[in-house]
Amino acid sequence: MLESTPLSVSVDAIAEGSLVFAHEPLLRIRGPLWQCQWVETALLNMINFQTLIATKAARVCAAAKGDAVLEFGLRRAQGVDGALAASRASYVGGCAATSNVEAGLRFGIPVKGTHAHSWVMSFESELAAFEAYADAMPNNCVFLVDTYDTIEGVRHAITVGNRLRERGSEMVGVRLDSGDLARLSIDARKLLDEGGFPNAAIVASNDLDELEIERLKLAGASIAVWGVGTNLVTAKDQPALGGVYKLAAIKNTSGEWVPKVKLSEQEIKTSNPGIQQVRRYRDSSGLVGDVLFSELIGPPQTAPSDCEFEDLLQPVLEEGKRVGSPTPLDQLRERALSSVEQLSADHRRLRGGQSYPVQLEPRLLTQKQTLIEKARRTAGSNA
Repeated sequence: MLESTPLSVSVDAIAEGSLVFAHEPLLRIRGPLWQCQWVETALLNMINFQTLIATKAARVCAAAKGDAVLEFGLRRAQGVDGALAASRASYVGGCAATSNVEAGLRFGIPVKGTHAHSWVMSFESELAAFEAYADAMPNNCVFLVDTYDTIEGVRHAITVGNRLRERGSEMVGVRLDSGDLARLSIDARKLLDEGGFPNAAIVASNDLDELEIERLKLAGASIAVWGVGTNLVTAKDQPALGGVYKLAAIKNTSGEWVPKVKLSEQEIKTSNPGIQQVRRYRDSSGLVGDVLFSELIGPPQTAPSDCEFEDLLQPVLEEGKRVGSPTPLDQLRERALSSVEQLSADHRRLRGGQSYPVQLEPRLLTQKQTLIEKARRTAGSNA
């Protein structure tokens, strides 16, 4: 019976938070064929989505150039589970906090946010709404100022900020959620500075993504914190990652590994054979390039000069049992931030960047070509 059969697969993985590139295996699964196929859908669902969102978060954070990015996507994500996964992946990718309180509770992610427009609209005036919010949250006041008139809202925030200061608290900032964010942020910054609140942050939201953040920064916007929602948690410009799950080797009746290759008329869909490993080279300046090799053939015989290397796929599950303890989420985030910093500026450009070099080890490439030719001959003889 399936329910009484223990899971006996072994999994090697590239450490979460590490950089990965096109055509590289993120996971390597070994075990009984039926068990390897049984976990396929669940693994693809989790790995593809969270890799996609973490990547999008890294791009958004790169555009913010050190400013804090808040993940604001809960209400637009594809379901509750999708929202939780997106919050987690966004944090790993570099976001500083989330508006998703449940994600904060489950994963220990810092929670940040502001009140809603409906809060302001439920009071007789915007000023009364801000005063009530200050009474409830005296040490965490970020006022949403664009319910009626943005500049007037900033003035009301300053008024309430002064009252907070008299009681020993300090206004954290204001949030802009519509209109010309560049112009409004500049005007708001001037009002806040003149009103005695130079340290009050300006938070911006409203359909932001990495390209819009880049544009606003070039326009001189006075924005310190970026709330990014829909475009982040749905990866709206590329809403799916095409990771695949392929059989690369199988043991024959003699217990020997036999490499396998899947053919396609599209070269990009022709798989790589063997028990694959990713070797990453770095020098004193950062990452140099990756080489894919098959452990059935052997590691690369040559290497870039003056480089250290690391084999990325490492055991996380051995015959169904976890290897080691889970890495804390904060450490995953630090790994991701550090990994991105090791890329050259040419590789990190949001548009028109250079492709990071990933190569097949020559003997693996030769084996792949031989297997392709053999498979084509076999297909032709069976036609």
